[in-house]
Amino acid sequence: MSSALVSPATASTPESALIEAARAGNQAAFAELMRLHYERMFRLTCSILRHEADARDVCQEIWITVWMQLPEFRGESQFTTWLHPIAVRHALDHLRKRRRWYHRFLPLETLRETDSPVTADPTEGVSDQAAAARRALDTLPPRLRAALALREIEGLSYEEIAAVLKIPVGTVMSRLYHARRMLGQKLGIKS
Repeated sequence: MSSALVSPATASTPESALIEAARAGNQAAFAELMRLHYERMFRLTCSILRHEADARDVCQEIWITVWMQLPEFRGESQFTTWLHPIAVRHALDHLRKRRRWYHRFLPLETLRETDSPVTADPTEGVSDQAAAARRALDTLPPRLRAALALREIEGLSYEEIAAVLKIPVGTVMSRLYHARRMLGQKLGIKS
C-alpha cells in the first residue's frame, strides 16, 4: 500500500491506513476492512433480525453502503462508531420492509402464528433454556432488541447506543429496562 495514500494524522494504526487507502478507492484495503469487521456486524445484525439468512443479506447491503459512504468518513471517531448506525439502520429498515410485505401478501392467520420467516428451527440442537431465551428475544419489538443487542452483544455504553440509534440516553435506558423486563416475564424470571 502506498504511503502517499495515508495521511500522517491517520497513520497511527494499521486500521487507519486501511481506511485511508479504501477511501482513496483501494478495493484490497476495503476487503481487509470488511474482513476485520464483518463478523461483528453480522452478529449485531443477526441479533436484531433473529434470522441468519436475512442477516447475511443485510450485511451485504451494509458493506455496499459503507463502500459508497466511506469517502464521507472523516476519522473523527472510531470506524466502528461510524459503522454501527449504518448496520442498525439497515437491520431496522429490513424489519420494516419485511413487516409491510407480510401484511400485504400473507393472510392474517399466518401473521398471528409468527411475525418472522423461519427456514429452519433456530433452537435445533440448543439447550431448552437457551431455546426459550431465543424465542423470548424473537418476540421483542425491533427497537428494544436493537438496544439490547448493542448493549449486551456489542458492549456499547448508554451514550454510544444513544449516538448509534440517534435517541436520548434516557430513551436508551428506558428501552433496555423494558427489553429486560419483557424477557424476564417471558422467561418467568422474578425481579
